[in-house]
Amino acid sequence: TFSQDTLKTLNLYDNANGYNNAAGLLADQNHFPGIDMVRFGENISIIQKRVTFENRSILEVYEKAIEIFRDYYQYEEIKGADRKKIEKIPEAAFREAIANGLIHRIWDVESQIRVLMFEDRIEVVSPGGITKEEYLSGKLSVLRNRNLANVFYRLGFVEIFGTGIMRIRQLYEKSLRKPEFEVSENAIQIVLPVWESNLDLTEDEKMIYGILSKNRLKSMG
Repeated sequence: TFSQDTLKTLNLYDNANGYNNAAGLLADQNHFPGIDMVRFGENISIIQKRVTFENRSILEVYEKAIEIFRDYYQYEEIKGADRKKIEKIPEAAFREAIANGLIHRIWDVESQIRVLMFEDRIEVVSPGGITKEEYLSGKLSVLRNRNLANVFYRLGFVEIFGTGIMRIRQLYEKSLRKPEFEVSENAIQIVLPVWESNLDLTEDEKMIYGILSKNRLKSMG
């Protein structure tokens, strides 16, 4: 239960204006868009599952998106007496992508954040709002949803403002296939490929493999 003093501390309420949009986004029920998640089969013509989370607290939207992610990209492997969780895509990278989408998006546009799930990758597309240079470098001169970002930071969903892209890249440091980032005036897209181990390949072989992987992503999309 939040007191008014707590809400004021979090910059969600003031005596002159009452609750602000950040408070509305965090409320159990609201009028804001959320996340639209689609699971595809062999191509985009085959939709295996679609679910939309909207008009509810974005904290719940965030957690629901992670639950769906776990269903498709995590499994357990049993070897003898040991049980090991296998992540086809690093959960930490997906969490960063979703948190970034919620924090940096434009909320006065009705568009949903779209999460497109394929066998070999996830694409997270959110309405834009910052420049490509700011987003990719992590040096945000103006944080669009500062109050919202502050709540995510206090809850431990993000570490330091503006470092999400760097963390995602670090998580894929030992993977052959790397994440991709596309930033335009209207949208931010993060592509998280399925992890593939960095085998003993030469630098030339790694470069060729990277080109072939990109072409495979385009042909399947």
